[in-house]
Amino acid sequence: MWKRAREVADSVALPEPFDAGTFVASLAATRGRPIELMPVSAPEGAPCGLLMSTERADYILYPTNTTALHRRHILLHEVGHLLCGHTGADGGADGVAIDAAAGRQLMPNLSPELVRRVLGRTTYTEVEEREAELVASLLAQRAVRPEEPRALGADVPDGVRRFDSLFGGRGRRRAP
Repeated sequence: MWKRAREVADSVALPEPFDAGTFVASLAATRGRPIELMPVSAPEGAPCGLLMSTERADYILYPTNTTALHRRHILLHEVGHLLCGHTGADGGADGVAIDAAAGRQLMPNLSPELVRRVLGRTTYTEVEEREAELVASLLAQRAVRPEEPRALGADVPDGVRRFDSLFGGRGRRRAP
């Protein structure tokens, strides 16, 4: 799973500095299919985010009532599902059944029939959830720390160097 998630995450270009709108527009252009971001006020107990795919477009719903960092991670998690080709099984979103009232509150501008039809296809397996979460974490790491190599100076303790290497410093070594 780690290898596949790394390949998926590495295949995506991220804007610098990271901007969700620019990222999603670029991803939609690459895929040749619209992706719409839909901010929602998520009710208590509802999933944090939701990916809905219709014949016309992909919709990523994300909560407005959380931190910017959490919103970005939710977006990247739902993009992870999209990039991995997760289609979901019968049930609710991200393992949580959504009733009609919650569906109306989350997506007031979509027809109840469309909401029912799409939500019926969006429960992911535990493996798919872990894969999407791993892709999201890898993308988030790149969004915060761009790929340009940076030398760790001689004044950086070995423990920090090992930590840096463990969390994304792939092959970075002490500057000569």
